Amino acid sequence: MTAAATAGGLPGGPSAAPPAPATPTAKRPAKRVLPGFRLTLGFTLFYLALIVLIPLSALVFKTFTLSWEQFISAVSSPRVIASYQLTFGASFLAALVNAVFGLLVAWVLVRYQFPGKKIVDALVDLPFALPTAVAGISLTALLASNGWVGSILEPYGITLAFNRNGVVIALIFIGLPFVVRTVQPVLEDAEKELEEAATCLGATRWQTFRYVIFPTIGPALLTGFAMAFARGVGEYGSVIFIAGNMPMLSEITPLIIIGKLEQYDYAGATAVATVMLLASFFMLLVINGLQSWQRKRSGA
Repeated sequence: MTAAATAGGLPGGPSAAPPAPATPTAKRPAKRVLPGFRLTLGFTLFYLALIVLIPLSALVFKTFTLSWEQFISAVSSPRVIASYQLTFGASFLAALVNAVFGLLVAWVLVRYQFPGKKIVDALVDLPFALPTAVAGISLTALLASNGWVGSILEPYGITLAFNRNGVVIALIFIGLPFVVRTVQPVLEDAEKELEEAATCLGATRWQTFRYVIFPTIGPALLTGFAMAFARGVGEYGSVIFIAGNMPMLSEITPLIIIGKLEQYDYAGATAVATVMLLASFFMLLVINGLQSWQRKRSGA
């Protein structure tokens, strides 16, 4: 046995040197799940500003060139007020109709099998692909007094074209796909076992729909309603052909804006457009708040 080993192992001998403390290693930055996050975020913000924020800010800045008295005069004339009432009222009514019948169409497409189902499913997207002017001309040819439907209804005193009825019908036509395509995937993902369990527990069909199905599809239905309403507020091409465009009766707000632009009243046109923009934002905020409240209530 060596002297060093004997000295280290005997009592009272010199103890072994303590181990050197470990040097702290520098922590590596956590890798992001998506590479190029900063680049893609920057491109997204740039694209959003270029397409959305800059045009909207130009709209607001152009409105600021008017004095307060000029702004009030431009947005509150009797003709403009009448166009507000028609545009927002018809859009709201058409969105309500689409919310009911769009839900029925989505329900049939998801829950039932029938011949020609794929054709019906494709026809739902027709208002998306069809130019709005073509839609307006088609509805006018169908509902006018000499059209297939209009000629049948006119002897009974029912007129659907060249009045407010035509505006609502046109907005229903172009807004239906928004509700159907929003509700349809939610219905496809809904758990049918919950409905079967509710039926086994003695729930009626109405109770099953109210307490099981509707809480699931409610947010999607509100989203489709909001999209149909927003589309209806800004719709122009399909409405002008069937509305008649009579001042104080069947003149929509987008037509008022076009008229002011043709008269080179750019500030007045942007003032009316700003009112529509603020009203649409307020409506979307209310609907988003209702969606959030419903999700919290249903525990989603």
